[in-house]
Amino acid sequence: MTVAIPVYQISSLAETRETPAAVFFLGPDSASSQLPINLPYRSNYYKIGICLRGQARLKVNLETYDIGPNSLMLLSPYVIKQWPSFSPDFEGLSIFFTQEFISANSSLNLATFSFFERDARHVFQLTPIQAESLGALLRTIGQKYDAPHAYREEILRSLIHILLHETAPIYSLQHVSATAVQTRSQLITAEFKKLVNTHYATERNLAFYADKLCITPKHLAETVKEMTGKRAVEWLAEAVLLEANVLLQNPTLTIAQVADTLHFADQSTFGRFFRNNTGVSPAAYRQRL
Repeated sequence: MTVAIPVYQISSLAETRETPAAVFFLGPDSASSQLPINLPYRSNYYKIGICLRGQARLKVNLETYDIGPNSLMLLSPYVIKQWPSFSPDFEGLSIFFTQEFISANSSLNLATFSFFERDARHVFQLTPIQAESLGALLRTIGQKYDAPHAYREEILRSLIHILLHETAPIYSLQHVSATAVQTRSQLITAEFKKLVNTHYATERNLAFYADKLCITPKHLAETVKEMTGKRAVEWLAEAVLLEANVLLQNPTLTIAQVADTLHFADQSTFGRFFRNNTGVSPAAYRQRL
């Protein structure tokens, strides 16, 4: 059975009905979001943003990112997101948009940008020159977003196209540099995390992942433990729990449906797994929401 997980629509970010439902700009003077983004969620929109000042913490799937000035944030609908904390002085510039908005009157497909992939690196530090360049472009987008114009959406779309293509080589350079200095153990761990993000709902046996990486389960377990400080089975459990947390926030789903979606044998098996890893039952967790 396939169950649709509730997502935040871009329209939920808009302050007025006049705001287009397919694009939204958030700057230092914008009203704070009332969405409970401190809990795991999905969205139907993409985001490119820069931190101007302050600190924040972002969780994307199994990774935790500490965000500070000149941090670039790249998020897609394919990932589970959570913002555990923002400092009181946090400020940033962010543009949110949907595939439908970007591809209107063009053939541009956001899936072609590697920084929007599920397993991409979603936050990285810009150089001062890069931050100044992208920040200036985001400020221009913000100005055009707020200014009435007969071709406002066309202008915004063109500017976002430029932002995407300015970001692509910066990301590629960062990604290649990071990969080039990785050890064999780091590469194994990174590939393991990618596989977990893809297969966690159906494959919870370490042998499956070891086979994909052409190594023994023992070697995989030792490598992941050495590189991350956590056991490989803990990474698997966290991925399942993250998805379970999102599903349990949907009041229309029964716990049995959640268990079925995550491919547990039955509700009892899911309940034991959830309690063993969180200390509470799925029902008790749902009551706390």
